[in-house]
Amino acid sequence: MIVTLSAVALFGALTFMLFRNREIGPLSALVLFLFGFFTAATGAAGPIRSMCTAIVTALNHVA
Repeated sequence: MIVTLSAVALFGALTFMLFRNREIGPLSALVLFLFGFFTAATGAAGPIRSMCTAIVTALNHVA
């Protein structure tokens, strides 16, 4: 679990830097994929899934 949290922190920081510098390319796609992959393996997966469901439900009620 410690390795997973460290990987999430590492790829989260890299994702933030890529968004900040507006870098687009194969490396950024790999970093974003790995960030999502490692985030899904943590306890954050449930709340993130719930948040996405709530956003989609809210958008369905607006449209």
